[in-house]
Amino acid sequence: MQSKAGRMWLIAVGLTTLAGCASMQSGPKNMTFFVTSVGSGKGGDLGGLDGADRHCQTLARAAGAGDRNWRAYLSTQAPKLADPNYVNARDRIGTGPWKNAKGVVVARSVEDLHSSGSNLTKQTALDEMGRAVNSRTEKPNKHDILTGSRPDGTAFPGAPFPDMTCGNWTKGGSDGAAMTGHFDRAGPNDSSWATSWNSAHPTLGCSQEKVRPTGGDGLFYCFAAN
Repeated sequence: MQSKAGRMWLIAVGLTTLAGCASMQSGPKNMTFFVTSVGSGKGGDLGGLDGADRHCQTLARAAGAGDRNWRAYLSTQAPKLADPNYVNARDRIGTGPWKNAKGVVVARSVEDLHSSGSNLTKQTALDEMGRAVNSRTEKPNKHDILTGSRPDGTAFPGAPFPDMTCGNWTKGGSDGAAMTGHFDRAGPNDSSWATSWNSAHPTLGCSQEKVRPTGGDGLFYCFAAN
């Protein structure tokens, strides 16, 4: 029969093992979601979807999580209204679940991510190194995150409707615009648009200078598709 001291020792070892396992499941190496710490530097010109995906992959690799297929959460618009050549951001990112660099689950599925119960918030929307991103109340404000998407993660219609994707992420000038979301779920009021993580308002243009006045820095969301 084990002594009381022996039993306590086994319990202590077990707790230490569990703590070690838990720590192994968090950290940048194990993350499947992040906000880019930097953008392209050219506002809405991300080099198209391929360029945005490469940016996600590069940042993830630098953080030790490059062994996954990373995708930018971005939609594209078709040239014309009836044209089927568009991409929905929600269709690019896999099925989930997704967790940040601290191991906190942001969403368990695509449906969960786009539901009212989504856990994508100021506290969970960290960059690839697990650092907080500047919110609306901090300087410089970086809470506008490029998405080009409607609240359900789908694309905006094409022409004659206005550009909401900076020319499908190829424009870096003053013309055009891109829809952004507020990762901190904060705005000038409590309206649904103001607190939307993926569809709050468009930028003033597509250059870095036109992205910044409303509170952005050309950042976007990255999700591991597998």
